[in-house]
Amino acid sequence: MQQSPISASAVSCFHCGEDCGQIQIQAHGKYFCCEGCRMVYELLNSKGLCDYYSFNQTPGNNQRIPVRSDKFQFLEDDPIQRSLISFRNDTQTHVSFYLPQVHCSSCLWLLENLHRINPGVMSSKVNFERKEATVVFDHHVISLRAVAELLTSIGYEPYISFHDMQKKKPVQDRRKIYRLGVAGFCFANIMLLSFPEYLGIDIKEAHLLNFFRYVNLGLSLPVFFYSAAEFYTSAWQALRHRFLNIDAPIVLAILVTFFRSVYEVYTGTGSGYFDSMTGIVFFMLAGRVLQDRTHKQLSFDRDYTSYFPIAVTRVNDTEQHSVSLSEIKLNDTLLIHHQELIPADGILTRGKALIDYSFVTGESAPVMKEMGEMVYAGGRQMAGNIEILVIREVAQSYLTRLWNRDVFSKEKDSQTSFVHALSRWFTWIVFAIAAIAGTYWMLHDETRMWNAITAVLIIACPCALLLSNTFTNGNILRQLSARKLYLRNAAVIENLADIDTIVFDKTGTLTTGVSEDVVYDGRPIPAPIRRKIATLAAQSTHPLSKSILQWAGESLQDVSLAFREESGKGIEGMVDGDLIAMGSAAFITGKEDTHETLAAVYLSVEGKFMGCFRFRNHYREAIPALLQELKQHYHLVVLSGDNPGEEANLRQMLGREAALYFRQQPEDKLDKLKLLQEQGHSVMMIGDGLNDSGALKQADVGMALADNTNHFTPASDAIIDAQVLPKLYRFIQLCRANRRIVMAAFLVSIVYNITGLWFAVQGNLSPMIAAILMPSSSLSILLITYGFSNMASRKLLPET
Repeated sequence: MQQSPISASAVSCFHCGEDCGQIQIQAHGKYFCCEGCRMVYELLNSKGLCDYYSFNQTPGNNQRIPVRSDKFQFLEDDPIQRSLISFRNDTQTHVSFYLPQVHCSSCLWLLENLHRINPGVMSSKVNFERKEATVVFDHHVISLRAVAELLTSIGYEPYISFHDMQKKKPVQDRRKIYRLGVAGFCFANIMLLSFPEYLGIDIKEAHLLNFFRYVNLGLSLPVFFYSAAEFYTSAWQALRHRFLNIDAPIVLAILVTFFRSVYEVYTGTGSGYFDSMTGIVFFMLAGRVLQDRTHKQLSFDRDYTSYFPIAVTRVNDTEQHSVSLSEIKLNDTLLIHHQELIPADGILTRGKALIDYSFVTGESAPVMKEMGEMVYAGGRQMAGNIEILVIREVAQSYLTRLWNRDVFSKEKDSQTSFVHALSRWFTWIVFAIAAIAGTYWMLHDETRMWNAITAVLIIACPCALLLSNTFTNGNILRQLSARKLYLRNAAVIENLADIDTIVFDKTGTLTTGVSEDVVYDGRPIPAPIRRKIATLAAQSTHPLSKSILQWAGESLQDVSLAFREESGKGIEGMVDGDLIAMGSAAFITGKEDTHETLAAVYLSVEGKFMGCFRFRNHYREAIPALLQELKQHYHLVVLSGDNPGEEANLRQMLGREAALYFRQQPEDKLDKLKLLQEQGHSVMMIGDGLNDSGALKQADVGMALADNTNHFTPASDAIIDAQVLPKLYRFIQLCRANRRIVMAAFLVSIVYNITGLWFAVQGNLSPMIAAILMPSSSLSILLITYGFSNMASRKLLPET
């Protein structure tokens, strides 16, 4: 017996030196990681230059990738053009395309020099973070369709989805930035104008002293009425729902500080605490701006329209027209090209279909369909062109109806942060101290009573708790995103820290979903026969044949070959005089193998049975080690739409305590998640396909896995790059450290509060003491949160 699993070796790009990964483009005897590197090398090679940054001549004729003539015909449709074009006048048109192939600096150089390849392009700029190219072109010289074809021909095919027609142009909300700017300006100037009083400088001119105080009052008004507005709104909404959030005591402190300061200035009894009030607002807004930082290149709220193409080919008699999905009608005949998605449910009327439903159902093996059989929306055709007769329009297809179900589209209940609960206790303690101080002075010296009460409310504002939380959350979000885990918002950090159960999808999550491990079990195969097997396998479009070709290695050239393939059964042929056959057990041996659980292809040579190829899912690197680590701390569950062929493998990796479920429909996954939550578990779901969308929304944390974070991912709370999935446990540990850091910073701020309260309860809180304590407390919190969160991230997630 011999076993020969496939093994892949790392190949570096000749041009940029990066790892080519699974995408290896070979040209001129060298390997390249992307078309950009290959084409730049060709440009340099044709001119005899070694540094592409110094190349300034017009590119010569280069080998281009052929583009199907009707591939972008839909871009000639006016409604589609209007939905994609961002600007147009008499001389130029602006359009932005998402280019998922953008990979390195060579890509940027090539894409930003499109005008040298086609003079109709006026300029092009690339946003590398978003993998988006904005092209300005002269529509009198080159059309929108031609621009898309140009990009495709150099290796950067634009990804245009049905969602692009429906989305509205995003308008960035900058109000918080403006409020922060106003607060910062006013805070700095109030501090500057208050320095004479801080330092005890005697200002001889009384009217000048009053002038400074009234200027401070004027500068505080924009902060009080504009910058602090969102705190008023948040506190009022919480109180309306009979809930005391952290903004309520902060608003109370702002109101008390402002009105006491106005009273002191108006009566001439003091300069007030305008600096403290504006400082509170400034630092809290700064923390929230940092915490609310969004990942502009990512979308956490995608639906099926982001997965569907923008147009498809409709066949009328002998003519073919490109139509948008909204124009597809009942009884239309659609032409589906190789590797295209099926946009609507229909009946196969021409060609043989081999459909990959893995993204919709989770089944890893493509499904063979014969003429007259049903095909469903969302599947990808893997074997040539087919035609289907539409029996349900896009809006009525199985996939659309599944997505539009209430359970798949309901909003997740918001959870209350531990900070709000802590602030309630803190607030009642502050009220108690203020009441005790007020009662004491009411009995001993009534003139100090209100000074003491208001001073306590000013100095013991829970802004320190809010600052420690927002600054820590903001920095943790930044640390995680730098390591390719992107969270929707800061609330997800706390939810991640609380999980006790992790649920995995299998296909595309634990496995790569794009390759199979091939194991041959049978008689030894001589090298010449092995090459002939590769030659025969190369004639078939079936994915398993492609895996066998990869296993067998190089095929023969200029070979004498005759073969026949029976759809869904197998292939046999004469290869240089040897009769070789590969296929199902029935095709090779005449008997069905009812005991085989894995996908298998049987082999015979000259009518003699040789053995069989078995195909196992290819698990991502480091997945076994990750599961070994996680199972020691969490309850693990696998929900797979695939068959149970991998159950033994998974059980070995996950252990006896893990729960494994197979052939799970999207509704089944959702129900399993609900059951776990009803049992008291806090659940994280990790998936990658549309079939996981309902479970991702139901989970306490829904995490979408992406081999490229800019590619389609279902709606989720977090998006994780597949390369960093092995670091999942350490990511969770960092989120748990977040709470400890917040508490440490808050405890330090208590020291400042106690110092301030010593003066406050005596009714002797001077503006200078308040001006020292408030910024000192805020800066200490800033240093502690950044220092400890950076230390924790370096310890748990060291840079590699």
